[in-house]
Amino acid sequence: MNTSQHPVNWTEFQSMNRQRRAIRDFDGAQISDDDIAAILAEAVLAPSSGNLQPYQLHWISDAKTKEKIATACNGQKAAKTASTLIVVAANPTFGLTTASEQRAYIDGSESLEQRSKDYYHKQLSMFERLLKVGALSVWTPLVSIAAFFRPSLSLLPVGHLGSRHWAARNAVFAAQTLMLAATAKGIDSCPMEGFSASTIARQLDLPRGTVIPLVIALGYRTAEARVEAQWRRSQDDLVIQH
Repeated sequence: MNTSQHPVNWTEFQSMNRQRRAIRDFDGAQISDDDIAAILAEAVLAPSSGNLQPYQLHWISDAKTKEKIATACNGQKAAKTASTLIVVAANPTFGLTTASEQRAYIDGSESLEQRSKDYYHKQLSMFERLLKVGALSVWTPLVSIAAFFRPSLSLLPVGHLGSRHWAARNAVFAAQTLMLAATAKGIDSCPMEGFSASTIARQLDLPRGTVIPLVIALGYRTAEARVEAQWRRSQDDLVIQH
């Protein structure tokens, strides 16, 4: 598809992308459940490695639970004043569950050609081996040694740490999609990394091996919310053409 035939999509995306800001002072007005559900529905469509979606998005709607999670976020103003909190939780075992469900979908599909089914089965088998045998802790020291000599290997999804890094990276795709979807709905957001992950994991009874890359605050900014001119590194520094 020639994107030049749909300039309105680009214009709208530019506007939405540039409106999105990390807001830390919300007015406390409630966001409708329908809007939150719609935003989460878009986040679910984010890309992920092997389409395995190794994460969960925990929608904190209960007031008491929200208060506890906000406290675990080191009392950040964004967390305390937000209307809603979304805890992004990642775990390689979530990917294994998705693989099983995806395999059942492929086998039962009447629209997929056999060559597509064969391709997806091959991909799923590879990821299942990676997330089972490859995730064993025995591989972690070997990857660490290899990465010492070749740093590019440090992000391999191998070993118990590497597989969790892999899951967390995939979860961030959904987090960014969620924040852009919120902006499109006229809702502000703030991604937060400063929190007690162990406390939140206990509060939400997350399974062992789960990591929390982000907690996202959602709400409507106050009139006094601090929003300065946006600054980023020069594109010439960031974009290297080869």
